[in-house]
Amino acid sequence: MKKLSLFVIALALSVSWAASLQSTNHQPASLDTNVNAAQATNAAFRDGLYLGRLEAERGSESHVASGRWARNQDRISFAAGYQQGYNSLIATRAVVNQADPAE
Repeated sequence: MKKLSLFVIALALSVSWAASLQSTNHQPASLDTNVNAAQATNAAFRDGLYLGRLEAERGSESHVASGRWARNQDRISFAAGYQQGYNSLIATRAVVNQADPAE
């Protein structure tokens, strides 16, 4: 009976650890909750957010190519989205790597 209890505890700990690791690695399909409504409807911001995350996933250096947008306000929005997307993914990776130094 004691072996069964230890097995159940070990199983519960490993399941909870795996669930917490998955929630840390999960990238939601929707925009982050801290993005306000104006940014969520701004195409330049969303484009920057997507490309920033993409560059971070590839392991590339941060390079904001805002010239793809004609208006100055769009370039500013794109740059803000890019920095937010890039930095949020880099920060998430740093936390994950700190929690699991074996990777």
